[in-house]
Amino acid sequence: MTSRLFISIGLLALVCGGRPVALHAQSGPASPAQEFRTPWGEPDLQGIWSGETLTPLQRLARFANNPVLSLEEAAKVVAEVLARPGRENRSFRGTEKDVAGAYNQLFVQRSSELSDFRTSLIVDPPNGRVPPFTPEAKKRVDEVREYLRALLQGSSGGRPGPPSPKHAEPPPIYNVDRMNRANGPEDRSLAERCLAGTLPNLGAVYQIVQSPGQVGIYHDSGQGQGFVRVVPVNGSTHAPSHIRSWNGDARGRREGATLVVDITNFTHKTDFQGCRENLHLVERFKRTGQNRLEYTVTADDSTTWTRPWTFMVPWKKQSDKANQVYESTCHEGNYGMVGMLANTRAAERLFKQGKG
Repeated sequence: MTSRLFISIGLLALVCGGRPVALHAQSGPASPAQEFRTPWGEPDLQGIWSGETLTPLQRLARFANNPVLSLEEAAKVVAEVLARPGRENRSFRGTEKDVAGAYNQLFVQRSSELSDFRTSLIVDPPNGRVPPFTPEAKKRVDEVREYLRALLQGSSGGRPGPPSPKHAEPPPIYNVDRMNRANGPEDRSLAERCLAGTLPNLGAVYQIVQSPGQVGIYHDSGQGQGFVRVVPVNGSTHAPSHIRSWNGDARGRREGATLVVDITNFTHKTDFQGCRENLHLVERFKRTGQNRLEYTVTADDSTTWTRPWTFMVPWKKQSDKANQVYESTCHEGNYGMVGMLANTRAAERLFKQGKG
């Protein structure tokens, strides 16, 4: 599946820019949550759910005091976003910017909906913004910025030049972003390495299946960045802290009609809003209607943020017809990575010949 933005929900349609645009509210009639139970009595979350929306994670400055839009304001925002040009003009970009674009907008699906008229997915703190960094986190960010700035010495626009003193040094923390160097795959971003499918995973399509004592969630996310999660809901405890995994160690429990999933033990090779291995997530899955599931996540790390924070995304039920969700493959045939590294080597050879 192609890359998607975040999620949204809604049936109320307006006509914006000559086409209908869904803006708001719950899909389908509301039903008591207790009606959605599996035969063995657990909350029934099964099905295919969409997680697309135009609502950003963080609230924009222009909506600082406006957490929820009116119908007219929402229509104006949707029309504005849909009118923006895509990625069709690839001239005068330079190598890095062109690769960053990757796909023409024609091949990138995007939602035309706002989640419940909200201006941010973040519901706490009330300002709709990720809390400030702690001094420890700010130091990490500054060290990485200094390292990346040093790599620019002697080069221009991603083209090779005389190496800087930092050119052969590893970054201060494990690299997850695109940098001005391509000595190997780990100089490139996680997305370019087919490793961007991590938690929290927003803007995807999710397929949930359940059996007594466990829940399986498949994330159909991005360009080949999908992944499968199996969450025990059996009272088991977390793995020892020295056992780390890409999407952490998850343990589920029921709180009434809500599935609560506690996730720890992340690896230092992932990054969420500046947070690494100390990330602690608490997910809440609550079905509030026939076609609506509310996905609420609280993120916490006292070494990164000054306080915990929470976002909520309403998911929209999709057809359960077979073959609506597909296995994601990215590593197989990842010729893009081979091409980027080979191109850099070729550019270096030309530079040594005085032709670069």
